[in-house]
Amino acid sequence: MRRRRPALALVLSLGIVLAVLAAAPAMAAGYRYWSFWDGSGGGQWSYATQGPSMARPADGSVQGFRFSVSKDAAAEAARPRAAADFEAVCGATAPAEGRKRVALVIDFGVPADAPAGEAPPQDAPRTACAQVPPEATAAEALAAVAKPLRYNSAALLCAISGYPRQGCGEPMADTPAPDASAAPAAGAPDDGGPSAGLLAGIAAVAALAAAGIWQSRRRTR
Repeated sequence: MRRRRPALALVLSLGIVLAVLAAAPAMAAGYRYWSFWDGSGGGQWSYATQGPSMARPADGSVQGFRFSVSKDAAAEAARPRAAADFEAVCGATAPAEGRKRVALVIDFGVPADAPAGEAPPQDAPRTACAQVPPEATAAEALAAVAKPLRYNSAALLCAISGYPRQGCGEPMADTPAPDASAAPAAGAPDDGGPSAGLLAGIAAVAALAAAGIWQSRRRTR
């Protein structure tokens, strides 16, 4: 009977590994929503760490908004398809005393990401230079150039310039492939295989199984 313990330990460990692998795809749900971005040097975008109603951009800032179906993670969200270039957006707008200039890039996304029965109001991203009071938030700057806005009861931004007409951050059963025109996120995981965390978990299970087999063999000697 003791000789069966190594085989039993191996079977149990393989069962755990298969259970982990079977559960992994369930975590890949996507969401249709407006993501919020901060412009950085070189025209690049970084996922904003605050919501637009909390962020107070300084004069000369660039803020971006992108509507898309994305995984619920900064590394997986689709960036605006225009560069974060303050001069290109606000260069022709003269500074005004007691006001700040905030460059806005509003990307309505691609038809594949639109809700059923709707389409993006324009193909290319829209840009606008908002001149607002120094204490204005990014949401107030957006409202100055892209009304009507729509929010839900949790203050989540649901629509810009009336798009989309309905829905707000709803989960999607299947997440489409990333838009080829969107720049890939720096450090984004390769979707072609298991994540590093999953592989680490499998390695840990395999190590435990090996230890169990070794212990069992010692006891049978």
